[in-house]
Amino acid sequence: MTFTELALNEQLLDGLDAMGFETATPIQEKAIPVILDGKDLIACAQTGTGKTAAFLLPTLHHLTGTESASIDTLILVPTRELAVQIDQQLEGFAYFTGVTSLPIYGGRSGESFNQEKKALTMGANIVVATPGRLIAHLNLGYVKISKLKHLILDEADRMLDMGFVNDLLKIVSFLPKDRQTLMFSATMPPKIKKFAARILRNPQEISFAVSKPAEKIMQIAYLIEDELKPKLLQHLLGNRKDKEERIIIFSSTKANVDRIARALRDTGLPVGQIHSDFDQSQREETLRDFKSGKLRVLVATDILSRGIDVKGINLVINNSVPGDAEDYIHRIGRTARADADGIAITLINYKDRRKFKDIEKLMEKEVVKTPLPEHLQKLADKLPKPSKGGGGYKGRGGNNRRGGNSTNRPFKKRGGSNNKNRSRDNRGSKPRG
Repeated sequence: MTFTELALNEQLLDGLDAMGFETATPIQEKAIPVILDGKDLIACAQTGTGKTAAFLLPTLHHLTGTESASIDTLILVPTRELAVQIDQQLEGFAYFTGVTSLPIYGGRSGESFNQEKKALTMGANIVVATPGRLIAHLNLGYVKISKLKHLILDEADRMLDMGFVNDLLKIVSFLPKDRQTLMFSATMPPKIKKFAARILRNPQEISFAVSKPAEKIMQIAYLIEDELKPKLLQHLLGNRKDKEERIIIFSSTKANVDRIARALRDTGLPVGQIHSDFDQSQREETLRDFKSGKLRVLVATDILSRGIDVKGINLVINNSVPGDAEDYIHRIGRTARADADGIAITLINYKDRRKFKDIEKLMEKEVVKTPLPEHLQKLADKLPKPSKGGGGYKGRGGNNRRGGNSTNRPFKKRGGSNNKNRSRDNRGSKPRG
């Protein structure tokens, strides 16, 4: 279906044409008519499906040609990066409409706070905000939000996982009850439906395949212990000669992100890093350098796994298995976007094997276990074998083997899981990266 068939106004169609958008994605085909009809909506779709445009376009359609001295639409998002990205997309879609927007997020200077206050006082058509920063303004009493027409929650599951439920309910308490509310989520656990029931009115529901990555992503994995991961990363990246490609490496902790970035820089690779210890200006500069090609490799925590749309990412490497299977889907979803091909490689240590089996179960697909390069397999063979008591390896490597190669075999259970001795890096809880 083309955007013309969706009955959007001419100003929006001009903007879409200028941006090269012609055909709607499935989530856009389903969601846009519902939103145009003014109904509440809860939509579930995986990353990379075009859900941002699915809620921006009909909202802009409603606002085009209207004048308002207060905030018309509030979009709540879990991270600063997503707030910036949505605001940038708004600039493109709204170019011919005259609709104004403002991103509001923490981690900036006091002057930025004053600029936000001015815009919130005078009234912007659309505000894209992180919950904490918006509450800081709401508590001061000057935000013109009593006539709000549209409330949109993007990455709702992520916001609940990050502990924003009370903040969200507090924000909703400031809003008029007569509004349209839209909730977009990549997953649909019971807590999302329970939360939706509190703030939506008779919502329509749209759901697409959530827990499976794009078919064009080639997924492979290596069974390797932490001691040898730096050498494998250097081997993998050293063999990739295309200077134009983009590579993201995910790790679950800030400390590991720093170590990986340092090790790769020592090899001469142009590497950047992003995690929550970097302020917003540093993150934005790093992302700009990555998008422009100044940086070829970006090492990050899960702060970058959702809501960041960088074209041309050829390879995603999971240096550690994420604690949540859904986070794996979001990580590797950074590649193979817009019908492109991509590769996702995961490095699995002994303790993470059960977690990766859970991911394969969720995807209903076994990921190919690739043999280690010969020089690394020799090093892996010299590492101690796993203890029979179930404590796992003390420093083990390579494939699941005692002698022969077992590359494509399912993991074998070698005793108990010894959960009490799991390191912080390997717990199931989600990093706040």
